[in-house]
Amino acid sequence: MAKIFCPQCHQQVESQAITCPNCRTTLKAYGHPGITLHRAAKGTYLCDTCTYHADDTCTFPQRPYAKDCTLYQNIAERNAQIEEQKNFNNFDVSIKSWIKRNQALILVLGLLLICLLFVMLTS
Repeated sequence: MAKIFCPQCHQQVESQAITCPNCRTTLKAYGHPGITLHRAAKGTYLCDTCTYHADDTCTFPQRPYAKDCTLYQNIAERNAQIEEQKNFNNFDVSIKSWIKRNQALILVLGLLLICLLFVMLTS
């Protein structure tokens, strides 16, 4: 199991831990191990670097002074992902990914074409 560090006491804890066993700081939102609770560093707010705050789609009541949030998405990381996708999207890659996604359709169309050719040649 992966380990993370508690933001409060800086002790190593399991990544699925809901609360820190040392200082009892909540690590996961709503007691669910799948919902990460993002926390701001001391003296800062999450909203300053959040994608949702930047594009004005955030409906969080503590905005723009949120210290913890479940929907936080770092705007710098998001911009880096978008740039990576832009660089990756060329025609050759698009064709290859389309073929990979639609293998079953290509197989069925190929079989239909073979059947059609067989019928035309035997009649």
